[in-house]
Amino acid sequence: MPRFAANLSMMYTEHDFPDRFAAASADGFEAVEYLFPYAYEAAELRRLLDENGLRQVLFNAPPGAWDSGERGTAALPGREADTRSGIERALEYAAALGSPRVHVMAGLVGPDAVPAARDTYLANLTWAAEKAATVGVDVLIEPINGRDMPGYFLSRQAEAHAVVQSVGAPNLKVQLDLYHCQIVEGDLTTTLRRDLPTGRVGHLQIAGVPDRHEPDQGELAIDHLFAVIDELGFDGWTGCEYRPRAGTSEGLGWLKNNLHVRGFRGEETA
Repeated sequence: MPRFAANLSMMYTEHDFPDRFAAASADGFEAVEYLFPYAYEAAELRRLLDENGLRQVLFNAPPGAWDSGERGTAALPGREADTRSGIERALEYAAALGSPRVHVMAGLVGPDAVPAARDTYLANLTWAAEKAATVGVDVLIEPINGRDMPGYFLSRQAEAHAVVQSVGAPNLKVQLDLYHCQIVEGDLTTTLRRDLPTGRVGHLQIAGVPDRHEPDQGELAIDHLFAVIDELGFDGWTGCEYRPRAGTSEGLGWLKNNLHVRGFRGEETA
């Protein structure tokens, strides 16, 4: 089975954020991801990871003015200084937390601005990948569906892979969220079989479609998809970026009922 990381921005929200580390560890997770670490000192987050035997596997670079509706700045002409200072800050956190990857959000772009936005995006990602390579960090980009995030610059897998190929940096990779991909384009089995062998996918994420609850809730044949991921030999992490329908621990039956789950300390069933 894939190696699973708890997303602490969406899971365990019945606890205060610092307490979510212990809750995830108690449920058997060995790794975590979340949106943003910047409300906390890196040393405090490092302590929470260490005390609970957890690995940090992903977080996002600063997205601009999130509370005002911004969803990244990497593709926004005129915001290069903000983007690059944010990436530098993210890399400082990555070093402190031992995170091997950082997701850089593109931003919301109107259709008339796409050509200039693409040039800006490529330039910023080239700079980010070069900077991140010096500290051994992968930079990730993620297609996001337009229902949840209207106007987001990147929405399709082929677009993301074209960007990665255009930049040509080995540490620039795609974050393949099966929830977003199913909403935008579907055909997940074919997508996995096409894209995972390229080596350009650095991280997977899962959630049920259409409601973003547990991954076994809704239209995804999640056990089939896990088998495909194993068949393809993907050894990266799979982030559980979903909103539990009720309590987080109570909704983990989909995971605890699977045998030989790497990256999960829960009991195995016969």
